[in-house]
Amino acid sequence: MATHSLAAAARTGDNAFLRAIAALSTLAGWCSAAMVVAAVVITCQMIFVRFVLNGSTVWQTEAVIYLVIGSTLIGLPYVQRLRGHVNVDLIPLSLRFGPRRVLCIATLGLSIAIVAVMFWHGVEYWHIAWDRGWRSESVWGVKLWIPYLAIPLGFGLLLLQLVADMVALLTGVDRPFNLESD
Repeated sequence: MATHSLAAAARTGDNAFLRAIAALSTLAGWCSAAMVVAAVVITCQMIFVRFVLNGSTVWQTEAVIYLVIGSTLIGLPYVQRLRGHVNVDLIPLSLRFGPRRVLCIATLGLSIAIVAVMFWHGVEYWHIAWDRGWRSESVWGVKLWIPYLAIPLGFGLLLLQLVADMVALLTGVDRPFNLESD
């Protein structure tokens, strides 16, 4: 029976494509972390303005919401690269290598299809906001194409990481579900 792997990140081997996508996913992870830090700093500033200076806040709450949502979307490829998404591996653990590989190809293929649809609709939604000049209804009135850009960017980068995972699996650089063989 298969056992869990101790490897944390997706393997890239000597494949330049896999290394480039891994670098992009890592950069996305750093950007996601920076967005979380920015959200925390803005929250602290908002608390100071409200409770120490007894002033009102205009843009802080909306900015924090957009940063946290953007961080979640932009961080998707990094989490996929580290195999950090929720994974129920009862079935892959019970399968031998051949059927496990087929299941992994099917799972990655379905994931690629779903994320590609999300990416396509994200681009469409972002473009509508850009084209029509949508703004938020708050006092700040931020141009909504800016926060909406996180949708196609995050799903596009996740799509690239999933394609890289499929390439790594098909070329033998990585193992199905990152599990040791029988």
